[in-house]
Amino acid sequence: MSSIVLNNVSLNYGDVHAVRDVSMEIPENCLFGLIGPDGSGKTTLFRMITTLLVPLAGTISVFGHDTVIDFKKIRKYTGYMPGRFSLYPDLTVMENLEFYATIFGTTVKRNYHLIEPVFSLLKPFSNRLSKNLSGGMKQKLALCCALIHHPRILVLDEPTTGVDAVSRKEFWEMLQVLKGGGMTILVSTPYMDEASQCDRIALMQRGVIMIENTPAEILAGFKPHLYEIKVPDKFKALNTLRKMNEIRRAYLFGQGIHLALSTNQYSKKDILDKLMVKGIDVIEIKPVKADFEDCFIDAVENNVV
Repeated sequence: MSSIVLNNVSLNYGDVHAVRDVSMEIPENCLFGLIGPDGSGKTTLFRMITTLLVPLAGTISVFGHDTVIDFKKIRKYTGYMPGRFSLYPDLTVMENLEFYATIFGTTVKRNYHLIEPVFSLLKPFSNRLSKNLSGGMKQKLALCCALIHHPRILVLDEPTTGVDAVSRKEFWEMLQVLKGGGMTILVSTPYMDEASQCDRIALMQRGVIMIENTPAEILAGFKPHLYEIKVPDKFKALNTLRKMNEIRRAYLFGQGIHLALSTNQYSKKDILDKLMVKGIDVIEIKPVKADFEDCFIDAVENNVV
């Protein structure tokens, strides 16, 4: 069963096409990741799903309810954590939590079991003003406030941006626990490495969903033969490689360069020989498996968005 269905959804901000003709279905009890850089349309799409924006075209249904017609019903069972910290800075941790519980007609005591794994880390700071919390603690408080009314769907807009690596790891572990309890969770992130944490992901750029599938299927769908090359002068090598007809794509990747070959007839030796003719020394060249950043770059080229 699908918890969320989008049919040809679009929204513009003046001349800017923030979301363009998006159609997809998100299964129930799924941890769904929307992956893309800043400005790709992730926040706009999430705001339409959570009834905060009205689509210019197309329809969105959440558990069978239309986001325009039935927005009040949807808000009752949706938890939303925006990208920026949006709780009241001059209220304490506990005061913020009690306030949000009251808005949804419940109490912290009644639903404490829902937030206990997260709130246990916040408990020592219950009387601290939220503005004085660290980034990781602000994130945990925002999650508690989004969960306190026991939502069926949890929507998190870039929850790990600007958070340290340990807090990011803890956060994804918490999401797995919540999903295990039957919740549908939508997460957007600019971090490609977080894609593997999701059941399904969509790669988004310039308002377009380029690929939507399981992480394993997306990685398996990468077709070009991929090499990693390490050289002393990366920029000189990059300019040379991009002029070779046999190289479909060459781009900086960590400490090296990734080469996507346009043909499997072109060998490692062929690449080495051409670089040597151009006076470029090669420290190492080896075949590598694609990761999600490679898949994203490939999808952008294929979709020409």
